[in-house]
Amino acid sequence: MPIKVDLLSKSYDDHLALNNISFEIPKGQIVGFLGPNGAGKSTLLKILTTYEKADKGEAWVNDLNITENHFDVKKHIGYLPEHNPLYLQQYPKEYLSFNATIYNSPKSRIDEVIELTGLGDVISKKIGTLSKGYRQRVGLAAAILHDPEVLLLDEPTTGLDPNQLEDIRNLIRNLGKDKTVLLSTHIMQEVNAMCDRVLIINKGNLVGDRLLNTNQENTIYEVAFDTHFNTELLKSLPHFSSFKSNSENHFEIEFSQQQQTALFDFATQHDLKLIHLKEKELNIESLFKEVTSNTM
Repeated sequence: MPIKVDLLSKSYDDHLALNNISFEIPKGQIVGFLGPNGAGKSTLLKILTTYEKADKGEAWVNDLNITENHFDVKKHIGYLPEHNPLYLQQYPKEYLSFNATIYNSPKSRIDEVIELTGLGDVISKKIGTLSKGYRQRVGLAAAILHDPEVLLLDEPTTGLDPNQLEDIRNLIRNLGKDKTVLLSTHIMQEVNAMCDRVLIINKGNLVGDRLLNTNQENTIYEVAFDTHFNTELLKSLPHFSSFKSNSENHFEIEFSQQQQTALFDFATQHDLKLIHLKEKELNIESLFKEVTSNTM
C-alpha cells in the first residue's frame, strides 16, 4: 500500500492537531486532503515525510514504517511544502542539479523533469525572477527528480493566477497517472478539478472520505411520506445501503445505484403517498458542509 495511516495523533502543547487519524490510499489515486486552515493537514504531511513525529499511532509509505525506516521512506516520497523552499539566486537547472546530487539521481533525469514540468522557457532565468507559477513548477520538478512513487503536495496551487492554476492542475493530473498523490488544500474547487477521492479533516478529526467522479458512487434520495410506517421496511428495497431520518417521515435513503422507480413502487405497495422525492447532490461543497457542521 503506497500510504497507510493507523490511528495517528499529534498535539502541540494543549492543541490537538491530529486525533486518531486512519486511512489507506492505493496506487494510482490522486487524493485531496481538504479542510479549513489549521485543521491538521500540514501536520499529517510533515509526519508522513518524517519531518515530524506522531505522538501515537503508525504510518507506512510503500509498506515501510515511517518510524522504523525514516531514511528509506524519504527515497519513496516527493514532497512540495506549503512554503516552497528554493535558492532564489540559482537557475532552475542549477537548483535541480544540486538536488540530483543529494538524491544520487542521474544527470539525464534533470532534462526529463524540465521537459515534464514545462521549465524549458525559463532555464536561463534565476529562480528569484520567476512568477509563483514557475516557482511551483521548479518545486514540483525537484519533488519528482528521484522518480518517487508517492507525492505529498501541501497547498500546491495557493496564490496562483488562473493561467498558472490550470497549468499546475494539468501537471498534477499527469503526474497522478503513474504515482500516488496526496495533496492538501482548503479550496474545494481544487479537489473537484484534480482528485479521484477526498479526505476531509476538521479540528484534527477525519470527518469525511468519499470517492469522486466514479460509477461506484452511491445515490442518496431525500424522501418524505405522508404518514408514519415501520422504517425496517426500507431495508427490503433493492440495492438498499442505509437511511437516516431527518424528521418524522422524512428520510435520506442511500442506494448502491439509482432506485427512483423502486421508491414509487414501495410507496404503492405499502399504501403510502410520496410527498417529496429528490436525488441529493453529492458535490464537495454539500459534503463538506454536512460533515463539518457539527464540528466547526
